Amino acid sequence: MLPTRRVATSVAAPALLLLALSGCALLGPEEAPRESPGGQITESADADVFSVQVGDCINVSGMEEDTEMESLPVVPCTDPHDGEIYAETELPEGDFPGDAEVQAQGEEFCAAEFETFVGIPYDDSALYLWPLTPTQAGWDGVDDRVVQCVLDTDGELVTGTLKGAAR
Repeated sequence: MLPTRRVATSVAAPALLLLALSGCALLGPEEAPRESPGGQITESADADVFSVQVGDCINVSGMEEDTEMESLPVVPCTDPHDGEIYAETELPEGDFPGDAEVQAQGEEFCAAEFETFVGIPYDDSALYLWPLTPTQAGWDGVDDRVVQCVLDTDGELVTGTLKGAAR
């Protein structure tokens, strides 16, 4: 569990059923704009949550809290931003363990990865973390088991990665 001195924003995503399953793929969010497959974001966009990857920078302040999302506001890391995807894991196969358990597993994983990425323990940092987690609909409908960890500057705009920032 995360230290109580911090407020961990709970965001239930990425986990909506793919719009392609409903025949509405053209109406949904687009892939993150990249210089090449797997490369860096090249322009600001609302990118499909399933196309966001470790190393991508996002504008957390442009997101709604406590909602299911189908897109995230991505930006090139050279542009001002207040969030970064810094780690990712896949939860084990099986029945959906419930929102609270998925959230707890996500927080545990993200907390464990924090020091490796930032360079100091979470309790000593001015930064926040929270997991993007699958919902039951995504788990059951599209086999979404991915948890992504968001590093959050609490609205302070930065440029570049926070890897090794030790702050």
